[in-house]
Amino acid sequence: MRGNIIGERFIVLSFGESHGRCVGAVVDGCPAGLSLREEDIQRELDLRKPSSSLISTERREEDVVEILSGVFEGYTTGTPICMLAWNKNVRSEDYAELRYMPRPGHADYYAHVKYGGFNDYRGGGRFSGRITAGFVMAGAIAKKLLRKVLGIRIIGYSLEIGGIRAEDFTLEDAEMNRYGNDVRAPTPEAAERMRERIAEARERGDSVGGIVECVAVNVPIGLGEPVFDALDADLAKAMISIPGARGVEFGAGFAASRMTGSQHNDPLIIRDGRVVSEKNDAGGVVGGISTGMPIIVRIAFKPPSSIAMEQRTVDLRDLREAGLRVRGRHDPCIVPRAVVVVEAMMAIVLADHAIRAGLMPPVLGRED
Repeated sequence: MRGNIIGERFIVLSFGESHGRCVGAVVDGCPAGLSLREEDIQRELDLRKPSSSLISTERREEDVVEILSGVFEGYTTGTPICMLAWNKNVRSEDYAELRYMPRPGHADYYAHVKYGGFNDYRGGGRFSGRITAGFVMAGAIAKKLLRKVLGIRIIGYSLEIGGIRAEDFTLEDAEMNRYGNDVRAPTPEAAERMRERIAEARERGDSVGGIVECVAVNVPIGLGEPVFDALDADLAKAMISIPGARGVEFGAGFAASRMTGSQHNDPLIIRDGRVVSEKNDAGGVVGGISTGMPIIVRIAFKPPSSIAMEQRTVDLRDLREAGLRVRGRHDPCIVPRAVVVVEAMMAIVLADHAIRAGLMPPVLGRED
């Protein structure tokens, strides 16, 4: 079984639970000779932390990463890299009732049945967004590897939150603004409106969803192993594995279903001596392989299921219907914190496929 492992050559094993001792990841297959320090990982982890309490959870974990293996004298050794962050700010008593009162929209009941009641239910256990801290750790390594060897840059941002969609911006705008505001929007104007929408939902005891858009530039032609290991197929699997993700589209996405062939087809043109697609409606992947154009993927995230409003559920102790008001500390919208997670998953898949394509040597040159 490989339920907690992703990748064929750049392999990531995810471990940990929301209220367990720690969360983390093991990366196997990273080339030797990559300059890597805990600060490189920490910088990415800090982007995942909750911002103001008005739009995110009040749970504040330090998330100080520790690299336990695979790095020596500041460079990767080519052996498995184990990283973790300890869970310290937990309040498991908030979840005592949820052991027998599963939250609507959450995996509580289904995990209870699958694992015979032995699952760690606290904070959602293995089904919590908390585990994405490990995704970000692994993604930080993949990002650095892609930048160093291939010059690939990955830019994610909140495209839409609660029906508020960012408009009239360039990729350069998004890259400059996204981490300068607490909702990770590509423009200050969109950030303000998104923030207000999240605050409104929180005030009502409710939650909202949204869309993260992620773009990878400088990706070479030919990544992907059709048909079942197609690049877009592996990216889609990685993205939908993020807790709360409910849909994935590339380029024109579902809008392509309303186009004609003449509208959707990308004319091939010559630009700066290269063959490129004029519009990139395909989102950088055709036939399961990268086209050399920017890879554009959008991920729809559902509104968080842990809300303060009363909801209907069942009490498993006596199999009766009951009302439930979820206590504890929860995000009214996970989209802002998901941005860096989406970037991480994009990087992990691209690094894996780049190694599979022979574009990364097993040993990198030492940096002076």
